Amino acid sequence: MTQTPFELIRIQPFAISVSDAQITDLQQRLAQTRWPDTLGDPWEYGADLNFLRSLVTYWQDAFDTLGAVRKLNALHQFTTSINDRTVHFIHERSTHPHARPLLMTHGWPGSIVEFQEIIPMLTQPERFGLSTDNPFHVICPSIPGYGFSDAPRQPGFDQRAVAQDHVILMQRLGYEHYGLQGGDWGSAISSWHARLAPNAVMGLHITLIFAPKPKAMPDPFANVSAEEQLRLEQSRVRMKDGSGYQAIQGSKPQTLGYALNDSPVGLAAWITEKFQHWTDPMVPFEQSISKDQLLTNILIYWLSQNITASTRLYYESQHSSANLFAEGPITTPTGHAVFPGELYLPPRAWAEQLYNIQHWELMPHGGHFAALEAPELLTQDLHLFFSRVWPRR
Repeated sequence: MTQTPFELIRIQPFAISVSDAQITDLQQRLAQTRWPDTLGDPWEYGADLNFLRSLVTYWQDAFDTLGAVRKLNALHQFTTSINDRTVHFIHERSTHPHARPLLMTHGWPGSIVEFQEIIPMLTQPERFGLSTDNPFHVICPSIPGYGFSDAPRQPGFDQRAVAQDHVILMQRLGYEHYGLQGGDWGSAISSWHARLAPNAVMGLHITLIFAPKPKAMPDPFANVSAEEQLRLEQSRVRMKDGSGYQAIQGSKPQTLGYALNDSPVGLAAWITEKFQHWTDPMVPFEQSISKDQLLTNILIYWLSQNITASTRLYYESQHSSANLFAEGPITTPTGHAVFPGELYLPPRAWAEQLYNIQHWELMPHGGHFAALEAPELLTQDLHLFFSRVWPRR
């Protein structure tokens, strides 16, 4: 890896900060919450009132805000300017000389907090009893308009535009070849990244794969097993009443933003409901995501005031003319870790119409937030996938 002095100047160390005034304001807003009424079973109509009350009480009385910030700041963070916007990212290097760069991209309503637990497993696997054959240098950018990356200032900033930023970032860091990993938006953005920089990307690993029923196949279910059909149907049923947020964020995100940016409990409810619904349904929610992890993620949105900008990515993507597969399938070797609680579980035969699938592994547990819910499983799968598609010379 090489860097010119000019490139070094453009990359600045960064630390998250929170002031006493911000903490005081947050506590006052939490204390003045006007709680709504409720009926029906927990979570049936949306975020459960009893859970939210408990979460907010914990937020007020027990959550260590400064401790959460210190834990995040233990990771090496930086900013750089890309197209006159500040882009924030984690760059955690392994001590192993044979480590390889891996760019990991989060989704919504996640953030860099998704990768907090998995980063040391990838950079220093020996600390967790894992093989040191394939360690990684890990780069985790905050998507523009998320966390501490500036929001786009002009309409039209879609998934492809995010990927273009990430290509520039990896060039600026001096990495000529690297791997990609992503889920949620990170899956789409990483797929675009592989499309834009095919000579640099040695492997693409995704946990959510967008592969609809192929229209060109005479019988789309011809090479689909009964187990795959069952998983597909279960994921469809699960998401039937869980996708309304896409319509709102994809059409009128600004209207929603006024409430979410003004009320910490409103913000917590909007984000928490998605975490509850998208984690592995076979695992109790608080075992999948701890209150500290959940609140740290919410805190990032509250401190940065980027919740409105984050939801606009849905609008921009739904109104974009960019077509990821207009030039045909992505040729980059692709791996898919199939977590049973994922939002959409297409058959392998459908995914192979769009990607160069070289790796397809069924996981025993875990859901949409794989790096948080099952960091050990995801780490092991990344080691396995990249050892197959990016062998050492």
